[in-house]
Amino acid sequence: MSIVMERRAWRELARYPSALVGMMIILLLSGVALTTLVVIPYGEALERWRGGEMWQRHPVNASPAWVDRLRGGNAARTLVVASRDAEVEEAPFPGGRRLQIPLEFDYAYGGFPSEINLFLTAEGHARTPFVRLLWQAPDGREIALGGYRIGHQERISLSQDRSLERRLGGLAPHIGLLADPGDQASTPAEPEVRQGRYRLLLDAVVFDEQAGIEAELVLYGRVHGIAGTDHQRRDLSLALLWGTPVALAFGLIAAVGTTLTTLVIAAVGVWYRGWVDAAIQRLTEVNMILPVLPILVMVGTLYSTSIWLMLGVVVLLGIFSAGIKTYRAMLLPIREASYIEAALAYGASDLRIVWRYMLPRILPVLIPTFVTLIPTFVFLEASLAVLGLGDPELPTWGKVLNDAQSQSALYNGYVYWVVAPAILLMLTGLGFAMLGFALDRVFNPRLRSL
Repeated sequence: MSIVMERRAWRELARYPSALVGMMIILLLSGVALTTLVVIPYGEALERWRGGEMWQRHPVNASPAWVDRLRGGNAARTLVVASRDAEVEEAPFPGGRRLQIPLEFDYAYGGFPSEINLFLTAEGHARTPFVRLLWQAPDGREIALGGYRIGHQERISLSQDRSLERRLGGLAPHIGLLADPGDQASTPAEPEVRQGRYRLLLDAVVFDEQAGIEAELVLYGRVHGIAGTDHQRRDLSLALLWGTPVALAFGLIAAVGTTLTTLVIAAVGVWYRGWVDAAIQRLTEVNMILPVLPILVMVGTLYSTSIWLMLGVVVLLGIFSAGIKTYRAMLLPIREASYIEAALAYGASDLRIVWRYMLPRILPVLIPTFVTLIPTFVFLEASLAVLGLGDPELPTWGKVLNDAQSQSALYNGYVYWVVAPAILLMLTGLGFAMLGFALDRVFNPRLRSL
């Protein structure tokens, strides 16, 4: 009989478009979460989010590439030109060699890059190599960029070369090196990009017969990927993707933990009555006046901001919540039902009566409440992260918003930094809310006739 009623309920649920849309959103988020866990394992996600050398080829504060496409723009993307793809000319001399490494690239974008860096690697050298840099533009201009002694790992930031900036007429090097010289002379404040084939020639002297030099020229773009980058060059898509399983796991575990424990405690109090029920009610009343968010802030400030510790505290604080009084009111008439008396007559134990006859009677009514409770905990986790009390190791939606707030993203024009995680949070709340409200109309007898 119960199976038939459940099938009827699900068929009735399919009538509500809001329920179907909500389920589609939840399935989409669940699919993203599962795919992320498979493609980017937990340890790898933590290692990548810490930053470091992994992100040094990414631009700083770059907006998503698709935004530029929608606007019909042609903003610069990041270009990486490596010496392993170049034809190196070698000229030996007594005690060493002279290497000429051409780094050539075609620049076809409508805007200037945000930065230019040269990464050099010279390992296995007994004496420090020396390199001179020469920039060659499509119009035949040649600009000497100076000479450098190279260590094992060297990063030459051409964009921060102040002497080069003065020689380029006050233009930043990543603009002056790619600017049209005719336009630069007429309107120095707003130069135009000179598209074409550029070349950075590395004229190196090494004092070793075998060891060489590896070079990478990186022209950082103004846009990057599907989500952009932050102030530490990290790809925000990592946090947006990994924030999905973290948010859903936090919300689901917290909702399951608080709902089930609260329901069981309410049922035990109703069945045993007396001092057991009185003690549960007094604990509930005390817990109801405790502010959850300030307690979590205190735990995060004084002890730890681990997301799993926060989850445990949330479940503990939710055990004796106001839901106990609601469940108690629903269970009191069930305790006096005739089938409970019949169960006592054939010798059913207290535990069996609670688990087999009392709890299943109200579970269908609690399903909508459980579904709508999940986004509440998702927003709670994000709120803690925005307040700076999120897990510092985990890439989450709230952590992205916290970084955006600390870097004044909205005031600096990095709207994408705030909008993307905010949309994901709203989608999560919308999906569970739409499904929960439809479930309430299906399983709640008082709303079936409305």
